[in-house]
Amino acid sequence: MVSALYVVLGALFLIRLSLNVSRLRQQYRIAWGDGGFYELQIALRIHSSAVEFIPVAALLLISMEMNGADIWLLHLSALFFFLGRFMHIYGLRTSTPLWRKNGTTISILSLLGMAIINLIYLPWDLVLTLR
Repeated sequence: MVSALYVVLGALFLIRLSLNVSRLRQQYRIAWGDGGFYELQIALRIHSSAVEFIPVAALLLISMEMNGADIWLLHLSALFFFLGRFMHIYGLRTSTPLWRKNGTTISILSLLGMAIINLIYLPWDLVLTLR
């Protein structure tokens, strides 16, 4: 399963972001919230944004593969999605709004593309059956 590769990459990505938040919480001795520390605020926002996007992308990729989409479509969709996520992170960490905006746009467009591909490859004869 090709989608398993990207599910694993997404999980590793989330683990890395979680460890970064944990490291900053220990460094600043903050158990709840962000304590007003800008670096922790950014790390929390990066992590929460990834948690919002990655599970949906993973489900869409798995569905694409199960619906019989071409393998190159899976790779292309996943690569664009992760490119958008990395651009978003770079934009947040460097306070570059254009990178953040473009990263979010690419991520959303790749999710939209995955949704459309799923609709195209969906086995409509099974979905619309009355049995």
